[in-house]
Amino acid sequence: MDPRSEVLLRQAELFQGSVLLAGLPADDLLGRLPEAHGWCWHAGDQAALDARFPERSHFGVNVPEQGFDTAVVFLPKAKDLTDYILNAVAARLAGREVYLVGEKRSGIEGASKQLNPFGKPRKLDSARHCQLWQVTVANAPEATPLESLAQTYVLPLAEGPLKVISLPGVFSHGRLDRGSALLLEHLDKLPSGHLLDFGCGAGVLGAAVKRRYPHNTVTLLDVDAFATASSRLTLAANGLEAEVLTGDGIDAAPMGLSAILSNPPFHVGVHTDYHATENLLRKAAIHLKNGGELRLVANSFLKYQPLIEEHLGVCAIKAEGQGFRIYRAKRG
Repeated sequence: MDPRSEVLLRQAELFQGSVLLAGLPADDLLGRLPEAHGWCWHAGDQAALDARFPERSHFGVNVPEQGFDTAVVFLPKAKDLTDYILNAVAARLAGREVYLVGEKRSGIEGASKQLNPFGKPRKLDSARHCQLWQVTVANAPEATPLESLAQTYVLPLAEGPLKVISLPGVFSHGRLDRGSALLLEHLDKLPSGHLLDFGCGAGVLGAAVKRRYPHNTVTLLDVDAFATASSRLTLAANGLEAEVLTGDGIDAAPMGLSAILSNPPFHVGVHTDYHATENLLRKAAIHLKNGGELRLVANSFLKYQPLIEEHLGVCAIKAEGQGFRIYRAKRG
């Protein structure tokens, strides 16, 4: 059981009615709170919840339509995403309670101040290295459309300016990260066919590749619903068409790919997690056709080269700079 869920269950009498659990972990909490309903934006967590608690968790970037009497927000990593989620639930709960739960190392103490616009927050519990805060919504906000919180920036590429649109909570929100910048400089000589942008975020790589290689089929894949929503906005803003998938890792990707491009994540929330990337490296060959190429950028300190060579073949360092490396390998 997630420690944040354990803290909630210490106060289980508060959560007996119609409760919305926003950003809930994929544990047994829904089993312990039989009238609760989840709101999830992580495809892996949603799949796990669906398997155990069918039709009890809503997936996507917008607050569920059905009514609820109170809401618990599990603190997201990004401050702007926390603001959006809190605003979305508080807009529906005038005069009722909103709770915020999170780990101390995630910054729950400071994040509790984000409850101030709605009323006077108070700490209810502190246990399992977590805190639980509560506010009665005295000042219900207007619901803020998610798209109004998007940040836009423009990349000057050889094929012309590329407009990138990112939503709250998306990796490198509102700016280009150094790893993607390096990979954008090394998109030459990609094979023709079907290309995948794995861990697409706001869609920078996928959109740039579709712009540069318009006759190729391009798929963008991410585990996070806010990322894939951003990617769709980025593609639309540039008049580009590509497939966008929300799924849990490389297992959700198409087969017969000519190339996989990735600036893969290695954090889930505040936790370091290499699982998605290591799974990609182990299974890339399954999804690539013969002669298909993996081109990946990663922090130089991450020892991915031996893993790539074990599962795919000879791996070359195509470029290096600012603490990043681009690895390139082909399926034999």
